[in-house]
Amino acid sequence: LTCTEQNFISKSGYHQSASEHGLVVIAPDTSPRGCNIKGEDESWDFGTGAGFYVDATEDPWKTNYRMYSYVTEELPQLINANFPVDPQRMSIFGHSMGGHGALICALKNPGKYKSVSAFAPICNPVLCPWGKKAFSGYLGTDQSKWKAYDATHLVKSYPGSQLDILIDQGKDDQFLLDGQLLPDNFIAACTEKKIPVVFRLQEHGQVKSELHSLKQISFRFVVIESTTE
Repeated sequence: LTCTEQNFISKSGYHQSASEHGLVVIAPDTSPRGCNIKGEDESWDFGTGAGFYVDATEDPWKTNYRMYSYVTEELPQLINANFPVDPQRMSIFGHSMGGHGALICALKNPGKYKSVSAFAPICNPVLCPWGKKAFSGYLGTDQSKWKAYDATHLVKSYPGSQLDILIDQGKDDQFLLDGQLLPDNFIAACTEKKIPVVFRLQEHGQVKSELHSLKQISFRFVVIESTTE
């Protein structure tokens, strides 16, 4: 929330690890920009900087706010056409709202990604204030439609294709304590479905809400080698 692609690029320190492992790292923006939609810039958790990686169905958002299709379809096509990448060895990751986006993109597209890593992600948005606000605006008031973009609900119907899932969460993150992130709900759903998930709870995680940010996270990049050449 509130970020652009530059937050990750300038604050995460991924460059050396990516270079050492020969990784192409793509950092898309968090929402459309410059759409000139009334109310787009009135709130920090809705509109600009808060696309929530859905394909909006409600006016006036549905024409431009299609971040799910952008991340899963348009952007990969652009990358594959212009860079020396292997689309069979693609993973996805994100932080906070981006962690929510990474989880749903992976769960809605079995076999597309080798792994998904989420740092302090919004895991059950249909039950948290951020998610309720965003989904009601972008998707309408029919809450049954919200489940299509909720990781905790999506994992319940995941077909079981191999997917490595990592969630890294700071124990003292204020947004965790406020009930915005709800990782326990996601883990419970994974356990019921017998889908393995690695959950790392960092004892000295983000202490204040303003520290729920890339600047305060020490990223660890793990290369998951594909078993297929």
